Amino acid sequence: MKPLSLVRIIIHSGSETTDRRLHERLNMSQKSDANAVAQTRELLSSCGLRTTAARLAVMHWLQRASSPATHADIAASLVPLGFDKATVLRNLTDLVEAGLVIRKELGDHVWRFELRDPSHADGCEHPHFICVDCGSVTCLHKFEIPKAAMKSVAEIGRMTEVLIRGHCLLCH
Repeated sequence: MKPLSLVRIIIHSGSETTDRRLHERLNMSQKSDANAVAQTRELLSSCGLRTTAARLAVMHWLQRASSPATHADIAASLVPLGFDKATVLRNLTDLVEAGLVIRKELGDHVWRFELRDPSHADGCEHPHFICVDCGSVTCLHKFEIPKAAMKSVAEIGRMTEVLIRGHCLLCH
């Protein structure tokens, strides 16, 4: 409640219309957050997982992530909020076992986690680019493998992962 009144004091010098618009945006944001939490609760429940504060925090963190993250990355954000590292790891493991999260090792012997994309039910997710200098990982969502290459792979087996190594623009 106090942050809302603080915002009102800061904006109060403006018009009442501005104040009303701010309240409408805050209410819409709160409704959107509530809907996101409700959807996450439903998703967890449908996978047979209990909805705990730690599990919601891990899911929320992963939903906002733009690339696969290590346990250390996630824990660094959640430990200050009161969750210990073991709890974060246990929840990541539970989410992987439930099929909601993917755990992958991208050739550097570090496990990274990201939400499973439901549109990739066959297990082959989007490719990743990993910088061999700094270790940064970038998701390549729009990367398309040529049909001729897919045909060649199909003659050998089934593709489950594509990893491209190189030098990122910051290290190049």
